[in-house]
Amino acid sequence: MEFEESGIGEECGVFGCVAAGEWPTQLEVAQILTLGLVALQHRGQESAGIVTSNGSTPPTYTTLKGMGLVSTAFKPEDLLKLKYGNLGIGHTRYSTTGISELQNCQPFVVDTLHGKIAVAHNGELVNAAALRKKVMRHGVGLSTSSDSELITQLLALTPPMEEVDTPDWVARIKNLMTETPTSYSLLVMHKDVIYAVRDPYGNRPLSIGRLVIEEKGDTEGWVVSSESCSFQSIGARYHREVQPGEIVQISKHGIKSLSVVPRPEGDPPAFCIFEYVYFARPDSIFEGQMVYTVRQRCGRQLAIEAPTDADVVSTVPESATPAALGYAQESGLPYVEVLCKNRYVGRTFIQPNTRLRQLGVAKKFGALTDNFAGKRVVLIDDSIVRGNTISPIIKLLKEAGATEVHIRVASPPIRFPCYMGINIPTKEELIANKPEFEDIAGYIGATSVRYLSVEGLVAAVQGGIESCGEKEQISSRTKMSKRIGHCTACLTGKYPVELEW
Repeated sequence: MEFEESGIGEECGVFGCVAAGEWPTQLEVAQILTLGLVALQHRGQESAGIVTSNGSTPPTYTTLKGMGLVSTAFKPEDLLKLKYGNLGIGHTRYSTTGISELQNCQPFVVDTLHGKIAVAHNGELVNAAALRKKVMRHGVGLSTSSDSELITQLLALTPPMEEVDTPDWVARIKNLMTETPTSYSLLVMHKDVIYAVRDPYGNRPLSIGRLVIEEKGDTEGWVVSSESCSFQSIGARYHREVQPGEIVQISKHGIKSLSVVPRPEGDPPAFCIFEYVYFARPDSIFEGQMVYTVRQRCGRQLAIEAPTDADVVSTVPESATPAALGYAQESGLPYVEVLCKNRYVGRTFIQPNTRLRQLGVAKKFGALTDNFAGKRVVLIDDSIVRGNTISPIIKLLKEAGATEVHIRVASPPIRFPCYMGINIPTKEELIANKPEFEDIAGYIGATSVRYLSVEGLVAAVQGGIESCGEKEQISSRTKMSKRIGHCTACLTGKYPVELEW
């Protein structure tokens, strides 16, 4: 819950669709893109954009962008402009770099020597400042402060290995990937194909799905998304993840793994561990396991590490419910609901402005006193970031009859900023770095407070990863390392790459 009120947020969601078979297609690509973005709305509520292409030579690109939720950014009459698209990419945004206005809305479209490209990006480049200078030295002006425009311009530059007048988009993408190690998942649309790209460390997620004609089982199209949770709502089946460093071509003929850019020797993958803890929807699949199941394991591990003498287990944020159920199962305590939320207040963590967030922190809970009056409650939460949100909840429960309120946090204390796409408050703002942390229970008014350890979190996440990797076979030419690794930089201060300033 603290994530919602503290300004911690995921940065973006990307989604793409390519119709299979003959074009023009009967598949409503624009509607699929819109529904896909709606399913990724939790990753960004600031703005949304779609670019479609008819896939001809030269292609006709149609762009639609707007501020706010997908439902308000796109009007039905606007979507009609996209109806002739045979493929397209979309983006829903939360700003980690770049100010909150329409000019920073993705996807970006630029003219290159070999035609237009459209780019949608999820992540944050760790060496963006140096790259901006490099692009400008080539005489390229940048009209926004977004990393995504920077990526688009870097792709437009001719790489050293490309022959004159012979476009080699794989070479251009690989050149980009050698220029910046992390953090990004990209969708690059050019003419009649989409390239799905994940940085060598795999810091941000990206999955591929197959649109199926149910009666025949035939492939109707291919989709690619930041999270697989978007597949069910459009009738697609999960196919596989894009592997760290992999470049996948998606066309009307199918999907093809083109190349893999390796990490420096000895470096493990660095998938963001907080995708599991909070950011991803619980029905998404990462590394062969469902997020919901991982959160349950976190709850069980928390019960082992931080048991409590209580009567009931509960939670405040819905995202922590799997962890609370896991804690209840492991501890043998009954799970009950203690609060009723006004669902029309809305989520506030995704708004980039502190004042706007605070407007949504007003009272939005009612106490279900019959479930806990006269009892000792253990409350499971996602995190305590600043400590100014959980205190009113504890006070409310005590005033409503709880004799004790123990807080158990299903993740370790956040101590360091993230420079790879997650909006985390400054180090000085984090409660774990303040003197008050020495008596965090007294500071927030709880009977006791315990966190899941870093080792416990890593064990819960990695315990269910399939040792054989993805079920989808990748050719020996592009087979990835099966090593497991996750980024825990915001918890430990150990970043997967050297940061550049």
